[in-house]
Amino acid sequence: MNPVVEAVTNRIIERSRPGRTAYLDIIARARDAGVNRPTLSCGNLAHGFAASGDDKAAIRGGKAMNIGIITAYNDMLSAHQPYGRYPEQIKLWARERGATAQVAGGVPAMCDGVTQGQLSMELSLFSRDTIAMGTAVGLSHGMFEGALLLGLCDKIVPGLLIGALRFGHLPMILIPAGPMPSGLANKEKQRVRQLFAEGKVGRDELLEAEAASYHGAGTCTFYGTANSNQMMMEMMGLHMPGSSFCNPGTKLRQELTRAATHRITEIGWASDDQPNEDYRPLGQCVDEKAIVNAIVGLLATGGSTNHVLHLPAIARAAGIIVDWQDMDDLSSVVPLIARVYPNGPGDVNYFAAAGGMPFVIRELVEAGLAHDDILTVYGGGLSAGAREPRIDGDTLVWDAAPASSGDESILRGVADPFRPDGGMRLVQGNLGRGTFKTSAVDEARWTIEAPARVFADQNEVLAAFKAGELDRDVVVVVRFQGPAANGMPELHKLTPALGVLQDKGFRVALVTDGRMSGASGKVPAAIHISPEAVKGGPLARLRDGDIVRLCANRGSLEALVDAGEWAAREPARQPPVAPGVGRELFAIMRHHADEAERGGSAMLSEAGL
Repeated sequence: MNPVVEAVTNRIIERSRPGRTAYLDIIARARDAGVNRPTLSCGNLAHGFAASGDDKAAIRGGKAMNIGIITAYNDMLSAHQPYGRYPEQIKLWARERGATAQVAGGVPAMCDGVTQGQLSMELSLFSRDTIAMGTAVGLSHGMFEGALLLGLCDKIVPGLLIGALRFGHLPMILIPAGPMPSGLANKEKQRVRQLFAEGKVGRDELLEAEAASYHGAGTCTFYGTANSNQMMMEMMGLHMPGSSFCNPGTKLRQELTRAATHRITEIGWASDDQPNEDYRPLGQCVDEKAIVNAIVGLLATGGSTNHVLHLPAIARAAGIIVDWQDMDDLSSVVPLIARVYPNGPGDVNYFAAAGGMPFVIRELVEAGLAHDDILTVYGGGLSAGAREPRIDGDTLVWDAAPASSGDESILRGVADPFRPDGGMRLVQGNLGRGTFKTSAVDEARWTIEAPARVFADQNEVLAAFKAGELDRDVVVVVRFQGPAANGMPELHKLTPALGVLQDKGFRVALVTDGRMSGASGKVPAAIHISPEAVKGGPLARLRDGDIVRLCANRGSLEALVDAGEWAAREPARQPPVAPGVGRELFAIMRHHADEAERGGSAMLSEAGL
């Protein structure tokens, strides 16, 4: 193993030892004496199989595995629309192995693409905790010996995992549905967006470009949070090998789902009343090494910044503690081997065609950057996941990962990376701690020093931009955007405007205690600043005109203000937040949310995790 990867892993193991020990004890007791079918009363059990039709006798008999399905299906969200028919297919495929399946529950699946820039985006981060709780509700009935988790997008996969890990004695496999085929060329979409921001094209032209880009069923094809989710599940060994980026509606996609259904029947606790030597419970699959693998994959592929919030939250649910210093240390040694739009020319379909995750896994394991010795759902270590699925006649087969990249403008080996580091830096100083995604930004812009212009709302930024007030070197500061303030919405709609300023030749940066889209790039940004302004964080002391220095090279974020004057300043107060679009229903989450570095979760904080 790379010595830094090994040292960080050992540090996480030692730091997490009390929590991890307690967690493993919880799931061991749940396996042996928890709520499960043998412990249910006759009335409980009868309710559980009353509507199960042809499967009633098998579920009643209690000998066959009953698979719980947690689904995030809805047909508004393009990524999740394909899941509509999965449950009926899974039931058929379960019967092929003498098992049964029931939909244990549905969870919400919010589309950040639809809510981006809208007030409803303030529900987005907290939807992760809602999904986790919905997952727990579904699995709480004790009717299941395994589970299949159907979800893809931004908060859905983290939420499913967080909830499922509290039932970590069960084997579980996550099943993707794949990306939509490639649409409008990414450079053209970006060009039209920027023209619209400049007022050079109208809404009709912009809508035509967007509709040509987001045009069918499947995940959006850019490498944002949704597709980073799929990458991480492969790096943790929680998908069937190579299943992340196979398009919906294909024979290959169907057979991969069938294979996952068959596989879950093989990794349960017992077989014919005898302990199963191939038992692979989720809580043991998701250990410290698997979490490190997810971080390494995120860095190596230039994945979404949103996961610096989600990975600590997922880890906490399994009794593991990771922080941004761990990620920063790993970033120093993990090379960037993928450039996927918006960080490169091709989208995830081109990435998959160039070798995709099988290539990435093989490269990282062989270089000692990823842990091979993890408990995967498919058997063997992580290197067993470095396989590419295909259909041979009517049969699903897996081939070894390609020996070389099919397109070195998108994917390269560890020996010839795009950058020697992982492109995600911790920046810190008298303005707090935050994240800077260097892999998306030209190195000439890694250091920005300019006067601040301070805002408390993203719409105020756009108004100032349209009025020409930002046509200068400027550090745009948007505060009161953290979890406790307003739910930490993404500020993605600022990207085109700030990009226009940068293209005019100005030195521009963004500093915020909010989030940017996991697909944002180009403009240097320090995001997730912690502690957040509403909790007394130093962003509340900034004033218009203060000189701010953001430097990824030194990992610094500073207001160049006299220390005495800085300490004497009265922190600004958050403007009143009006009710609407259900935001008031999430007040309890805002009031109890912890800091971004721990995941920004009220649920985990109040649970003592």
